[in-house]
Amino acid sequence: MRENRAEVQAGEGLRNKKCVLANILMLVTILFWGVSYVSIKITVTEVPPVTTAAIRFIIASVLLWVLLKRVEPGAKLAKADILSMVLAGCLGITLYFYFENIGIKLTTAANASLIVTIIPILAIGLDILFFGARVSVIKLIAIAIAIVGAYLSVTANGQLDLNSANFVGNLFVVGAMLSWTFYTLVNKSLQNRYSGMCMTTYQTMIGTIFLIPLSFTERSDWQMLSLTAWGHILFLSICCSVLGYLFYMYVLKQLDVAITTLYLNLVPVVGVISGYFILGEHVLPIQIAGGAVTLLAIIVMNWERARYEKTWLVSSPLGCRQKP
Repeated sequence: MRENRAEVQAGEGLRNKKCVLANILMLVTILFWGVSYVSIKITVTEVPPVTTAAIRFIIASVLLWVLLKRVEPGAKLAKADILSMVLAGCLGITLYFYFENIGIKLTTAANASLIVTIIPILAIGLDILFFGARVSVIKLIAIAIAIVGAYLSVTANGQLDLNSANFVGNLFVVGAMLSWTFYTLVNKSLQNRYSGMCMTTYQTMIGTIFLIPLSFTERSDWQMLSLTAWGHILFLSICCSVLGYLFYMYVLKQLDVAITTLYLNLVPVVGVISGYFILGEHVLPIQIAGGAVTLLAIIVMNWERARYEKTWLVSSPLGCRQKP
């Protein structure tokens, strides 16, 4: 009896340690992804935006391929899934970072990070359109609120100024968010057949293959990269695209989805704060209000979903998954 109790306590202690580690790694990941907007902004002042993305993902592709071969040496793509995997790579890597990097070059890092908050709204909207997802009154209200918040974040002053470089940049970032949303829809057909690492590795490599020829359109602006530019590109490749992914995969196994979603809502907060302190960027109060309104809508939708599934933060104080 005592031995069984000791084993149970040891098991609970191990789970609590894993849970604490997962929360720490999630915070580190949020810092990586939040600061990435500032890092991209600094890099694209010296290196053309598409070229920045190409170099970043060449490095990330090599690292992910080496990791995949060590972790899943037998991982292969089925012929029937090649087209879907190519489409996902083009949407999630090529188009996403083509639009995002150009957008960040034209607008501010803080603006870009605020606009990212519209991804869950776009995802839910497309889920309703293409998959007939269940829509409640609360969800419809939350979507309407989020649209208002997104409008305030994108237009900055509540008015459409088509000649503003910031506004054009914001539209490019919105294009990136649309690309990512369609990417998540394409991935739905692949998630049950491949591991997260396998999908990410192949999609990153495929997306990089299409980024490389696009980068040649900027060859007239190519120059020797400074140590600062290389430092930021390595940070984006290693910390954001490789370590951030590995940390996030570990966290998803340890924490409830509701907790990870709340953490992800901190990415634009980190982006705005880092843009202010590192780049001296200023965000209009109405943009902050727009971002806050969008985040509120996302929280409401997650609350509504969690209430429906009866799983809202019931596992542990740290949000750990309970052992079945």
